Amino acid sequence: MKAQVCSNLGQTPSTAFPVCGTTVFRQNNVPICNTTDVFVPGCPGAAAGGADYENKNPFYYRFTCFVAGTLGFTITPLAANEDYDWQLYDITGKNPDQIFTDNTTIVTGNWAGTYGPTGASATGFNGIQCASSPPDNAPTFAKMPTLIVGHEYILMVSHFTDTQSGYNLAFSGGTAVITDPTEPHLLSAKADCDGTKITVKLNKKVRCNSNTITGSEFSIIPAVATVISATPDSCAFGFDFDEIVLTLSAPMTNNNYQLVIKNGTDNNTLLDICGRNIPVDEQVPFLYAIPQPIFADSVGKAGCATDSVIVYFPKKVACNTISPDGSDFTVTGPAPLTVATAYGNCVNGKSDYAIVKFTTPIHVGGTYQLTLKAGNDGSVILDECGQEMPEHTRSFVAADTVNAGFTYTTVLSCLQNTYTFNHNGANNVNSWNWTFNNNIRANTPLHTIIFPATSTNDIQLIVSNGTCADTAALQLVLNNEVRASFTMPDIICPEDPLEVVNTSTGIVTSWEWKYDVTGSSTLKDPPPYLFPARNVDAFYTVKLLAYNNIIGCVDSARKVVRVLDFCLIDVPSAFTPNNDGLNDFFHPHTAFKAENYDFRVYNRWGQLVFQSRNWQEKWDGRFGGVLQNPGVFVWMLSYKHRDTGKDVFRKGTVTLIR
Repeated sequence: MKAQVCSNLGQTPSTAFPVCGTTVFRQNNVPICNTTDVFVPGCPGAAAGGADYENKNPFYYRFTCFVAGTLGFTITPLAANEDYDWQLYDITGKNPDQIFTDNTTIVTGNWAGTYGPTGASATGFNGIQCASSPPDNAPTFAKMPTLIVGHEYILMVSHFTDTQSGYNLAFSGGTAVITDPTEPHLLSAKADCDGTKITVKLNKKVRCNSNTITGSEFSIIPAVATVISATPDSCAFGFDFDEIVLTLSAPMTNNNYQLVIKNGTDNNTLLDICGRNIPVDEQVPFLYAIPQPIFADSVGKAGCATDSVIVYFPKKVACNTISPDGSDFTVTGPAPLTVATAYGNCVNGKSDYAIVKFTTPIHVGGTYQLTLKAGNDGSVILDECGQEMPEHTRSFVAADTVNAGFTYTTVLSCLQNTYTFNHNGANNVNSWNWTFNNNIRANTPLHTIIFPATSTNDIQLIVSNGTCADTAALQLVLNNEVRASFTMPDIICPEDPLEVVNTSTGIVTSWEWKYDVTGSSTLKDPPPYLFPARNVDAFYTVKLLAYNNIIGCVDSARKVVRVLDFCLIDVPSAFTPNNDGLNDFFHPHTAFKAENYDFRVYNRWGQLVFQSRNWQEKWDGRFGGVLQNPGVFVWMLSYKHRDTGKDVFRKGTVTLIR
């Protein structure tokens, strides 16, 4: 038979014990009860990917991480033959009870059926140890989890059997800090309407058991009355509080007061979770004045294209006196606005402000006037003391909406284009953020940039006037590049015309070929061109100009061709390698059209003194780096003639003269 439902403080996630990281928690008695079963990931069971374990006789402990690091703790049974299980949850931004339904809250745990201490340590099991039956030798310590600064956690400690002696819980060994470093202090005090009660707010939560119900810790100066009771706001369902209501023996009179805290009849002021006290004789000022009609403090800053504003009051107002149809308010200004509804952030029927919502957003900037008056229900808004709010007007400023749309001008060229982008700065824009191709940025209203003439470019502009912002984007696909290029031989024979191949790219409207000073053509692909015969080696510059007359640009390319003096393959009979610049080398003359070329020279002993397969290489008369003596040498030449296709073999002699 299952135990009763858990209802004691500390035995449900929402009433968990607040933790001080430097305190050892001793639980001598755990009431027998059972809550909703908990999911344990990675363990065998009915649920996919894990098991549902009975959450029996639990206590819960909550804490916040103030310095990130690892969490170490030890649960030490008070009896040797007892086994405690535990599971840690991250409940940041969630209702504590979601640990039963949201499996993503689970951080780590240990359900081993092994007697003795358990917890988290540096050498613990890397994962969650599943349930087993005691006595067992399964590891009871899990590897220390890493806590995230600012996150809130709950540790559940459970005992499967109904017979238990209790345990000690101590946090140590890790690097995370879970002890709030903030010292406790009085934050504010506020008198109620009739002057018989004071609501005191603290800067952090303190222990419920450090307060006396008679409020013996508190007094007021001047001492027109004494405190006769102190009622915390949350001790009925928790262990700590940060707001308390003091009841006085008599009403206060109009005056400035000091609320003073001293040690109460329990010999302390108020203590935080770690036992640190609010300093004795600490004071906080407050004013009590017999209630008078109030006026709205201000209207909150209007956002961009907002459809509502917030009206702040110096004290709380009664929510049921704010007409839901918004008829307590009218608005005038640079553009017509109609109020659609109004409401507050009501807590216990009271609100610090009213939200006034319009039928349309505000698109026109300027100063608007918000008038508070009697609504269609026939009454004005009442404050928490029942005072009627007189008709009055408060102003607020709204910003113009902005438009990030931009313009640009272009200067096109053959290889690159120059773009100038401009935003007009209308509606008080004072911030510009340009992004070009995700890597070039600028923050001026006008920016000039150069793009390749063939490219795809992404442009984004974000503008703001401090309240409103807008984004505009554009993709520019450019394809106006003109790039002149061609191919041709580097060397030709005088009897052969030059053939050029046009390899230009881009949008070209006209062409111009220049064969040095000897000729020209305006054809895209001109016929072969024959240079004048000069009977000497000559070099000519060939130039191609590609025009785009639409954008008014031109690109050019040039190459140099060597026209040989003649291409008759002949071999001289003598040479004089004396470095006088005349006839210093020996080679077949102009073997330009010799394919599979092989030229060799032998001395009179048959030694190969020179060989080449390149018709432009020449013998300098040396062998092994030594200049040969004058004499006769034998040469052999073989090749295939390019024009005739015939194989040729020739041999002869040459005389080296010095």
